[in-house]
Amino acid sequence: MTDTTVTPPAETPGCECGALLDDGQTRCHKCLARDRWARRQAARLRAQHRRGATRRPPRDPHTAAARGVSWA
Repeated sequence: MTDTTVTPPAETPGCECGALLDDGQTRCHKCLARDRWARRQAARLRAQHRRGATRRPPRDPHTAAARGVSWA
């Protein structure tokens, strides 16, 4: 029987997906791209549900002619 102890290699920090990271990185390229895509997708979905650039009060006529404006 030997009395040698084996020290495990220093654990390198890994990404949440399991990828190994270089020094100074907190997340891998894939996870950064996925989060960037998710933020952009959420912004696109919000923009689709927004009203138009010009908002009018409710029950207000749409056109100038309906309001009684005459240009002649």
